[in-house]
Amino acid sequence: MSNVPRLTALDALHRSLGATMTDFAGWDMPLRYGSERDEHLAVRTHAGLFDLSHMGEITVTGPQAAALLNHALVGNIGTVGLGRARYTMICQEDGGILDDLIVYRLADTEYMVVANAGNAQVVLDALTARAAGFEADVRDDRDAYALIAVQGPESPGILKSLTDADLDGLKYYAGLPGTVAGVPALIARTGYTGEDGFELFVDPRHAEKLWLALTEAGAPVGLVPCGLSCRDTLRLEAGMPLYGHELTTALTPFDAGLGRVVKFEKEGDFVGRAALEAAAERAETAPPRKLVGLIAEGRRVPRAGYQVVAGGKVVGEVTSGAPSPTLGRPIAIAYVNPAHAAPGTPGVGVDIRGAHEPYEVVALPFYKRQK
Repeated sequence: MSNVPRLTALDALHRSLGATMTDFAGWDMPLRYGSERDEHLAVRTHAGLFDLSHMGEITVTGPQAAALLNHALVGNIGTVGLGRARYTMICQEDGGILDDLIVYRLADTEYMVVANAGNAQVVLDALTARAAGFEADVRDDRDAYALIAVQGPESPGILKSLTDADLDGLKYYAGLPGTVAGVPALIARTGYTGEDGFELFVDPRHAEKLWLALTEAGAPVGLVPCGLSCRDTLRLEAGMPLYGHELTTALTPFDAGLGRVVKFEKEGDFVGRAALEAAAERAETAPPRKLVGLIAEGRRVPRAGYQVVAGGKVVGEVTSGAPSPTLGRPIAIAYVNPAHAAPGTPGVGVDIRGAHEPYEVVALPFYKRQK
């Protein structure tokens, strides 16, 4: 493996826009263009434009594509309708989470699995290994796509001005082929911001043309380019888990409070089933630590790994923390003991460099858009 970061098709454009770049999962990605707070608030109130080309696309095709995915993943991929998408996970034999994924059904026997950038190779290797004995092909399509997202309340209007695809009929977690600004794209109504929005999968050669067209169409309604920094605060407010923080190989989906994605009733065996059945049973009898929201009473920002404390004891751990532009206060997501997980539990704090800062326990998410 070389240590030279990979560049997206929009790299020169980001630099021309004055983006602050950062190495993220082996890619050189825009962290912010100006103020991350302004970018965050633009997505909440108008619209933001993101380059997500670092995400890992893996195509699975063949007569047994669905059967392979049912075996390899914890969800029931056999019930995903044509043009629909599903959030799911891939687990180890011991039930630990390798990654959380979105699977799109593109055709009768064709699926696209979208993995997190840092896990794309791991997911590719696991799917390839698990494909043994199935009449299905696993293809690394990471270089075949650039991914551009337009997110925020103004995003449907912006996109409508550039496509004749039926956006009104496109449900959340669905995708359809269309043309946007003359560029062939898979138009998916998905996102990681807590807002309405779209993710556009296109040939990297067309990425710049599409980005510029979206920029122009969105300018009158306040669209701005957005970096990874505000994407993180947006998903944090929306209570969405991030791999490596809320999700790890040390946790099963049941530990993460996402046991609903595991479908024991599906046909055939799947990798990790026995361990996950045991984890489901454990969660019933001895509930694991619970994922909760914490809102600061003061100004100090909690970070991943900080201890959650109550009554002089450690009762949990922060997995993500940041200032919340929407709430105007620092927030955190944390795993805490069930006894301290109820909203409004008194006496809970975070140990920030030796000082126990008071925090209010709240249910996730911190922010939910008005439909």
